[in-house]
Amino acid sequence: MVLSTTPTIEGQPIKAYKGVVTGETIIGANFMKDFLAGIRDFIGGRSGSYEKVLEEARETSLAEMQERASQMGANAVVGIDIDYETIGESGSMLMVAVSGTAVVI
Repeated sequence: MVLSTTPTIEGQPIKAYKGVVTGETIIGANFMKDFLAGIRDFIGGRSGSYEKVLEEARETSLAEMQERASQMGANAVVGIDIDYETIGESGSMLMVAVSGTAVVI
């Protein structure tokens, strides 16, 4: 399946629009990741543990969206938007939501 953030795919005319598809993932960051990220924030540098969580959540959301598009008979999703939010009382949960238009090319 072709996934694209653009509204069209060059050289591939859209034959049918199947509808909007979404994928959502909510994932928690545990105490140890928070602790290590706090140290990293203090001394500088990247937080590999949080980056891994972000990557996992994004890939899960995209796979969910792709599965929903496939169930609709689509072979591509265009106009994909990826949003990241923290949720929960202390912002300890991360939500990744993706959306796009399922199409046949």
